Amino acid sequence: MTGTQDRPLRADAARNRARLLDAATEVFTTRGVGVPTEEIARAAGVGVGTLFRHFPTKEALLEAVMVRRLEAIAAGAARVAAESAPAEALSACFRLIAEQSAGKNAFAQALTAAGVDVHTSLRAPSTAIRELLADLLRRAQLAGTARPELTLPELLALLVGTTTALDQLGPDPAARKHVLTVLLDGLRPH
Repeated sequence: MTGTQDRPLRADAARNRARLLDAATEVFTTRGVGVPTEEIARAAGVGVGTLFRHFPTKEALLEAVMVRRLEAIAAGAARVAAESAPAEALSACFRLIAEQSAGKNAFAQALTAAGVDVHTSLRAPSTAIRELLADLLRRAQLAGTARPELTLPELLALLVGTTTALDQLGPDPAARKHVLTVLLDGLRPH
């Protein structure tokens, strides 16, 4: 980190950074990661110099968007888990994570192509999600609502596969709901 990043941001700088992340999330998600940084600055209502003061490269911006998205997913999944009955918590969190992860693969591929170590960058929020799913899987198995032989690595593989399938389906809500329903039915014991 540079010296400017070690200090807390001034209120206006923090607002600009948040606007840049909001705009980048929207633009990258709807138009793809190939959008020029100038368009993101324009969408955020700031100059390109402001964008580069906060994110010196497009890859740094992509990385910050991914970290922010995963942190939001982790927080949302934790909230859903806390509000759901143990029998439904695993399914509810799986559904939320799968739905919220739309486009994540494109972000990860762009970062990897730029030489960014995605696993290191996303370790903290990914670990939080993994730990939550491990706990929910264990609780669902104890409640008899998840297959007893299902392991965490298998559940994570199914989640990754599901997010890829949802990306392939596009925005069709009925098809997305059907895929999730079929998959979640498969997690239950028969």
